[in-house]
Amino acid sequence: MRKILAGMVSAGLALALTACGSDEIPADSVYANQGATIGISMPTTTSPRWVADSDAMIEQFEAMGYNTEREYAENKPEDQAKQIQGMIDRGDKLLVIAAVDGSALTEQLKAAEAKGIQVIAYDRLLTGESEVDYQATFDNVRVGQMQAQLLVDRLDLDADDDKTYNIEWFAGSSTDNNAQDFYDGNKAILQPYLRSGKIKIVSGERRFNQMTTKDYLREVAQERMTRLLDENYQNQQVDAVLSPYDGMSLGIIDALKEAGYGTDDKPLPVVSGQDAELDSVKSIIAGEQAGTIFKDTRELAKVAVEQGNAMLTGTKPIVNEEEFFENELGKVPTYLLYPVAIEASNYKTLLVDSGYYEAEALMS
Repeated sequence: MRKILAGMVSAGLALALTACGSDEIPADSVYANQGATIGISMPTTTSPRWVADSDAMIEQFEAMGYNTEREYAENKPEDQAKQIQGMIDRGDKLLVIAAVDGSALTEQLKAAEAKGIQVIAYDRLLTGESEVDYQATFDNVRVGQMQAQLLVDRLDLDADDDKTYNIEWFAGSSTDNNAQDFYDGNKAILQPYLRSGKIKIVSGERRFNQMTTKDYLREVAQERMTRLLDENYQNQQVDAVLSPYDGMSLGIIDALKEAGYGTDDKPLPVVSGQDAELDSVKSIIAGEQAGTIFKDTRELAKVAVEQGNAMLTGTKPIVNEEEFFENELGKVPTYLLYPVAIEASNYKTLLVDSGYYEAEALMS
């Protein structure tokens, strides 16, 4: 059973990443595969984080003397499979893959294994009979717990009173292994309040397969929220919506506004999110989206670069979790990073003062 890790990025990681996170590469560093090409496969450009993640990896890998090539699959598993096959055929020495569908790349990863090409699963586990050497990701069960805790805190569900609240619950893409982790984390926090009756899901849709959202798309989440409101909330109000991703959260808020929420008489429900995307942070500042979970992808990119460089130079990549993540071929050594909750009260310290966003960008 998985150990839920606590704390922020460890001192050990900070030391391990000194070289690849700094502006200058130490003169005595040895890169056995300097000049090798690294293939970076990202799921889509519709979420800004995948662009930022891959930009950061490219900058760091190229500073070390590697070449890179990047492809976006635009949420089409078949396109990602073709793109990765092309990287294999061109002789890339390492693949860093954030999968559209973690189970759809088995044949390509077998081909990579046959050619001695090493693979890092980036923030999404490669499942099925997939050859994968290492993974860099966040503690996604913890992400789900933190999303649900936002609802608990904002609704004051632990208050000793007889108030009850209506919530609706959304899950991520069924093709993303992380979506189940988010859901499991959500459920661990919400289940006691559902059992006690403190909260209820008026629609009755609480099973994972009832609430998944194709490709985490904003418009799909908006359509489902509109349907839920039309079918279940003619004579009552929804008090909170658990959303696993910021893009979905904004679609949910659009549907709520169209239904008349967002006024003094009918305030917006508490709406969660994830990824601290720019538009959602602006929404939090404006008092609409309640909060988000910040996964500092600058640090995730550093981990993947360190792991990749270690593999290409014959040293051992950093890991801190070797038991929980598993596909049909075995356990996948992983480095987990830790998420941070963002609300209106702390966004400046965590996002602006840290350099993740310019203050002007949040005010435009």
